Amino acid sequence: MENTRLNFECISCLLDKHLKKIPQNADESLKLKYAKELLKMIYEAEPQVSAPEITEQITELYAEIFGCSEDFTEIKRYFNELMLSKETQINTKIQDSKDKLCAALKYAMLGNYIDFGAMNSVDENKLSDMLENAQEIEINNLEYNNLKNDLKTAKKLVYLTDNCGEIALDKQFLKQIKLQFPKIELQVIVRGKNVLNDATMEDALQVGMPEIAPVIGNGSGVAGNSLGKISAVALEKINNADVIIAKGQGNFETLCFCGKNIYYIFMCKCKFFANRFGVPQYTGMLINDLRMK
Repeated sequence: MENTRLNFECISCLLDKHLKKIPQNADESLKLKYAKELLKMIYEAEPQVSAPEITEQITELYAEIFGCSEDFTEIKRYFNELMLSKETQINTKIQDSKDKLCAALKYAMLGNYIDFGAMNSVDENKLSDMLENAQEIEINNLEYNNLKNDLKTAKKLVYLTDNCGEIALDKQFLKQIKLQFPKIELQVIVRGKNVLNDATMEDALQVGMPEIAPVIGNGSGVAGNSLGKISAVALEKINNADVIIAKGQGNFETLCFCGKNIYYIFMCKCKFFANRFGVPQYTGMLINDLRMK
């Protein structure tokens, strides 16, 4: 069961989201063709295939049949700039914290709320409230201490990003890691192709991530890091890392139970994830692949 990634809840969500995206003014024959091909894709999907991998196929199908695809360019630029505008304020709060690394981690965790894949929209007021009260959230202290201990001895750290906007907060977290563990060789990996509002090289450049650590794309259009679909270069970086930090539900879905020393940091944005971990919706999670149940 550990390698089973596809489940009823994810199938139900995929169908609901992607059937609703059908253009209402499209020809009826195209609507029917899309719906039938969509159902076929899900029916033929193997149990170990994750929802983000199926989503890539569905996105390609949508573009093929309707001749267009969702464009998140402006949304991504907007949320990158929004988080950059809060950078000074957030940095001040981190510097005023007793545990700067933990403070930065909490901001990076809450940044995972900026997700147009798991949610239909992002409530900016809710996001502002979350960031304002970031230091009040609780994290798994056991795994946090494990992470710190691993960082003390690690030679190579790979950081797998997730969404736009969020990547600006990842930069703050990585800055603290770099300051407190200067001997670690850092490597940031973003998506290799445009997918939803996920961070790509363009987003990394916009928020100034290369000033903190080298950045590469993973060569893939999956909203995660499926080890069988990323580039050889990205795979080598991951395989050679002592510690991996993977942001977001998509990275968890594509990597869970892979047996690597991965610390997943994300928010349980969908009800399935909240139920899966037995926590309220929008709870932040810090869990390790080697120790999770």
